[in-house]
Amino acid sequence: MNKFYIYFFLFFLSFSNFSYATKVYLTDFESQADYKIFTVSSPSQADCKVYMVSHESRAQRGTGKWYKVDQPSRADVKIANVEFQSRADIKVYFVSSESQASKTCFM
Repeated sequence: MNKFYIYFFLFFLSFSNFSYATKVYLTDFESQADYKIFTVSSPSQADCKVYMVSHESRAQRGTGKWYKVDQPSRADVKIANVEFQSRADIKVYFVSSESQASKTCFM
């Protein structure tokens, strides 16, 4: 019985690695977005500090490392920028280096 749990865990772990990147698509319409984001001017105001990586393989879910895709079908998450902070699901601050990205960003 213990072997079953070990195999199940390894099976689950192998699939989680395939979907572990955060590929985002920026849409113009809030109704098409999974999340609405508001860009703040200070890191202390942010729910998530984000670094936009240049290669898809460097993006990781939950680490604040996002990769922007040009087609919605390639994205893990569709986001829309909103004009007012009160309409946002998440407040984001874009950082200039990978090491500054949030370690606990939910997406």
